[in-house]
Amino acid sequence: MFFHKTKDIITLFHKAGSPASVRAVAVLKQASANASQSATEDQASDHSHQTHAQRSEFDLNVTEDPPTTDQLQTILEYVGQNKIKSVVSGANTVTEALKTFKESPDSFKRPVVVDWNNGKAVATESESEILKMVNELSK
Repeated sequence: MFFHKTKDIITLFHKAGSPASVRAVAVLKQASANASQSATEDQASDHSHQTHAQRSEFDLNVTEDPPTTDQLQTILEYVGQNKIKSVVSGANTVTEALKTFKESPDSFKRPVVVDWNNGKAVATESESEILKMVNELSK
C-alpha cells in the first residue's frame, strides 16, 4: 500500500515593497516548482531507492499579515536565542521580542520564511540561506 504524506507548509511573511522579500517569493516559488516537477518525474519512473535528495513538495503560503503572537513565539523558538534580533528589531530575548512586537508590529522584520512541519525558520535576505533551509527538509 502506498501513502502520500501531506505536503509541508512553508509560510513567507512578506513585505511587498521590499526587494529582499520579493526575491524570497521568487526563490520559494522556484523551489516549489522544482519540488513538484521532481515529484512528477519520480512517479513517472519508479525510483524505489532515491539516490538524490530533492525537496519533497510543499505548499507555499505568502502573507503580508504580521504573525499572530503564538506564531511569533514559535518562530522565535525555531530561530533560536542568538537570532531573535533578526526577527524583531531591537529585541534580544523572547520576552523583549513579544513586548516590542505587541507595541509595534512593524518591528517584525521581513522576509521571514517558516517551515512549520520541520520546525525551522530563517529571517534573512540571503537566497542561499532560504534555499538551504528548504532543501534540507527533503529527507
